[in-house]
Amino acid sequence: MNTSTANTARLLITCEDKPGIVQAVSSFLYHHGANITALDQYATEAQGGQYFMRVEFELEHLQNRKDTLLQTFESNVATRYQMQWHLTFVGDLKKVGILVSKVDHALYELLWRYARGLLPCEITHVVSNHETLRSAVEQFGLPFTVVKVTKDNKEEAEAEIQRIMDGNDLLVLARYMQILSEDFVSKWPMKVINIHHSFLPAFVGANPYKQAYEKGVKLIGATAHYVTADLDQGPIIEQDVERVGHEYNVDQLRELGQDVERNVLARAVRWHLEDRIIVDGTKTVVF
Repeated sequence: MNTSTANTARLLITCEDKPGIVQAVSSFLYHHGANITALDQYATEAQGGQYFMRVEFELEHLQNRKDTLLQTFESNVATRYQMQWHLTFVGDLKKVGILVSKVDHALYELLWRYARGLLPCEITHVVSNHETLRSAVEQFGLPFTVVKVTKDNKEEAEAEIQRIMDGNDLLVLARYMQILSEDFVSKWPMKVINIHHSFLPAFVGANPYKQAYEKGVKLIGATAHYVTADLDQGPIIEQDVERVGHEYNVDQLRELGQDVERNVLARAVRWHLEDRIIVDGTKTVVF
C-alpha cells in the first residue's frame, strides 16, 4: 500500500437536498479528527432537489478505524438524511479486468498509463476473443487469456470470462467487439465501462467511420459509458469531439477518431477509480 494514500478516504453521497447536510458531514469528520482535503457538491434544484456530494479526507490510522467510521456515519448522519452513500479507502486499490478484441489503441492507452502509475488500480487480467494482442499485453507483464466466442458457445464463453474476472471491481471494454448478455451485465451493475466510436446513438453498427465519411460529418467523437442490458444506452461518463473537414478520408477519420476514443476511455476509467462518478438514474454526476 502506498503510504501517501493509506490514510485517505472518499465519501460519496446522494440524498434529497435539505438544509444542514454539509454541516452534518463536515462535523462528523471533524469530530473523528479527519481533515477534509476536497469537497464537491451539486444540487439539481435551488430547493428540494436531489443532492450529490463527494468528500475526500485524511485521517490518521485510518486502516484501524474503518469499521467505526462505517457504523457511526450510518447511525449518526446517513439515516437522518436518508442518504445513499459509499465510503472508499484509497489505499485499497480497485482491481480491474480488461476485455479486448483485435484493435489495440484503447488497450495500449490503458496499459501505458497503468505502467506509469497514472491509473490508480491493479489490472489483474486481459481477456480477448482473439490471439492478436497477446504479445502486446504480455510485454506489460500481465496475464492474457483467449476465450473464443461463437454463436454456439456464447453462454459457456461468458461463464469462463466471469470465472476469470471474478473478484474484480471494474471491467473495461477496450474495443471488445462482442455484445455482453443481459445475464452477464446484471452481475456487474455500473461496473463495466465501454467506449463507443461516436456521440451515442449516432452511427451504430459496422464501419462507423465509413458511415461518417458518407454523411460528410464535421465533428467526430467518442462516448464512454456504463454498460447496461440496453445496448449502448447506459449512463454516459465522458464524451469528446474533434472537428474534421471535407478533405478527410476514411482512414484519416479513423485515426483521429481512435485518438479521441482512447483518451475518452482513459479519462472515464480514471474518474471511476478516483470515485468521481455518481450514477443518477440514466445519467451521471461527475466531480
